[in-house]
Amino acid sequence: MSSAKKIFDIHPHVNPGVVDEASYTWKPLEFLNAFRFLISFFFSALYFTDQLFPPLGSSNPDLFFATSMGYLALSVAFTLMLRWRQPGFGMQTSLQLGVDVIAILLLMHSSGGVSSGVGNLLIITVTGASVVLGGRYSLFFVSLVTLAVLTEQSYSEYTGLSASGSYTQAGFLGLTLFVTAVVARLFARKIRESEALAEKRGLDLANMAELTEHIIQRMQTGIVVIDGDNRVRLINESAWYMLGMPSTAGAPDLHNISMPLARQLEKWNDNPDTPSSVIQPSSSYANVMPRFARLSQKDPKNQKGTLIFLEDTSAMEQKAQQLQLASLGRLTASIAHEIRNPLGAISHAGQLLAESPNIDEKDARLTRIIKDQSSRMNTIIESVLQLGRRTKTQPELIELKSFVQNFVRDFLHNRQEAADTIGVLIEPDSIQIRFDVTHFQQILTNLCENALRHSNPNQRNPKVIIRGGLSLDLSRPHIDVIDHGSGIDEETANHIFEPFYTTSSSGSGLGLYISRELAECNQARLNYLSLASQGSCFRLSFQDPRRHMH
Repeated sequence: MSSAKKIFDIHPHVNPGVVDEASYTWKPLEFLNAFRFLISFFFSALYFTDQLFPPLGSSNPDLFFATSMGYLALSVAFTLMLRWRQPGFGMQTSLQLGVDVIAILLLMHSSGGVSSGVGNLLIITVTGASVVLGGRYSLFFVSLVTLAVLTEQSYSEYTGLSASGSYTQAGFLGLTLFVTAVVARLFARKIRESEALAEKRGLDLANMAELTEHIIQRMQTGIVVIDGDNRVRLINESAWYMLGMPSTAGAPDLHNISMPLARQLEKWNDNPDTPSSVIQPSSSYANVMPRFARLSQKDPKNQKGTLIFLEDTSAMEQKAQQLQLASLGRLTASIAHEIRNPLGAISHAGQLLAESPNIDEKDARLTRIIKDQSSRMNTIIESVLQLGRRTKTQPELIELKSFVQNFVRDFLHNRQEAADTIGVLIEPDSIQIRFDVTHFQQILTNLCENALRHSNPNQRNPKVIIRGGLSLDLSRPHIDVIDHGSGIDEETANHIFEPFYTTSSSGSGLGLYISRELAECNQARLNYLSLASQGSCFRLSFQDPRRHMH
């Protein structure tokens, strides 16, 4: 798959703007040669079967036979020349038209001259010449043919083959040839103009089709076209990514690409008023909202195609997230003013009370509670303020393995932990993601702190494993942060991403909530995965970076 997947029209694309040159140059010559072959073969067959009827060959049978055979042989030779396109078009046109005129005049002369009617075959030749040559060349050619007819008539009269009155017939034949040439020229010009217009419109249609295809392929909205048999006829790049990059060879059935989407289409076909609902192609992919539209209201086979629009809800969620964070920022500013000052006074009073020399053990215990809870309250406020200060994401292309290795080194150094406390295993090495660097560091920090806090203290290093790779179903990048703790029960797992939910007396309950919020701001997903063995796994599934590189 290239960076711009140009799928996906199942049928081969035919460019309507490409006009074959043979349709208006070589093709007429081929028709003329077919006429030449039929006439010469017909005359030769009549001679061989002794079925020549008057006036064919009445004046000179031998000349008639020789001309017919020579004409037939040349038509076969012209067939090969036309197939090989050698010599060029101009040379072949002149050669073939010249042979036609000479052969027909010889056939006419051997049959008694212009009165035999054989000369009428020149009308076909002149018509063909007007189509092939066009313009003034066709009139020049018919002038030469008319002169040749008059010359043959003069020679026939001189040799006594025809009467002097035949000049009238020769004149009418010449006039007929001129009229034919003019009419054929007009028709040929109309045909050429129509061909030029058709070619221009074909090019316009081809350009429009290419532009439309380019727009469809580059749209962030997914486009899928389904025929009446529920087979995918077209799918653009965005839809291909949203549906998990399925194989589109051979017009696959929609059920084989996305069963949830196929079920929604069936419901919509049964009742077009049925509202669409969000689907999720996989647990590691963002939700998708499908919309359906009928392509054709009239189908002779009653097989109506369907156009499906797929909206990636992560983009809408990201915008909603930004609005939510902006509102939260204003709220936290008020919290900082209204709560932190009284909280600071309470904490300071507790410290002064703890320093009193007359305080007994019970009161000292109460002052420690005041200090611990004030500290916890301040941590919660700091977390909320930190969340509210989030600005618009600034995604960058990140080499995942090197980034995580550098993060782990700095993280352990700041905590003064052993270098092998956290193990990193990311394959392949070339995985790239597109993410806001600051947000990514914040998420990793939260996940690693949680993992170290809940890992078994007797566990040998590494206590935490960061494992990265490509998901099998969608080939999307992901990393897993795995600890060796006691794990999370199902009931707790259903609430761990809720704000202020915590099982620790010292925690704020906002770490995982903030991490998921930051992930969704970057069109990624943070989920908890249960393990067969003891421990917990948090998977961060990234958006495919190629969707952001166009």
